Amino acid sequence: MHVVRGRDPRPAVDREHTAALLANAGDGEPGVRVWTPVRQVAFGRRDARESGFERATAAAAERGFATIERDVGGRAVAYPGDTLAFAHALPLGDGRDRGSISERYELATETVRDALRGLGADVTAGEPPASFCPGDHSIRVAGGGKVAGIAQRVRGDAALVAGCVIVTRADASDIAEVTAAIYDALDVSFDPETVGSVAGGGGPESPQRVARALEAAFLDGPWGDGDQRVTRIDPDG
Repeated sequence: MHVVRGRDPRPAVDREHTAALLANAGDGEPGVRVWTPVRQVAFGRRDARESGFERATAAAAERGFATIERDVGGRAVAYPGDTLAFAHALPLGDGRDRGSISERYELATETVRDALRGLGADVTAGEPPASFCPGDHSIRVAGGGKVAGIAQRVRGDAALVAGCVIVTRADASDIAEVTAAIYDALDVSFDPETVGSVAGGGGPESPQRVARALEAAFLDGPWGDGDQRVTRIDPDG
């Protein structure tokens, strides 16, 4: 399995590394990447069609966030600097059973949940109402805020299961503030109190520790691969 570590400080260039992961999966090589993107807001395709999109991007820029548009649906997600992104790329044309879309969602949710629980975080599947990037495949602190969301991109030869994990309390506060301004511009319901963190759930306040636990969980999962080829982008992230 191809393991990509680190990040590029240029958001547009950094996205190319994840795109390459998906392309390699289309050629038969699965891959995984867990990293901390530089400070940015990733807008979904739905956001770009809203009348308040320009006001939303301006709100992000005013708060020091770069802005990008990602290739999947869903709503805007903020990455203040210590919030993790993860991507697991799976070949679909290699004769192995990689499950249906719903089965991949279920497995990814279980994988992330169990990895965070293994670090001591009291988390469960689901999300509170009016959360950021609302969806059916999320993880929250038990009785508390959302800490992770999961999305999926599928093409004929490969699938990319991806998402975010909020690790620190500081990032949770930063995300709540900028998301409130962005979602207000987009006329999307949002409650800042619904943003949680791994640390707030009893887990470590260490992005690197959580990143390595998530990476190991995907590598050791049923769609993992014992062989590893590691590519490092840079020593950060």
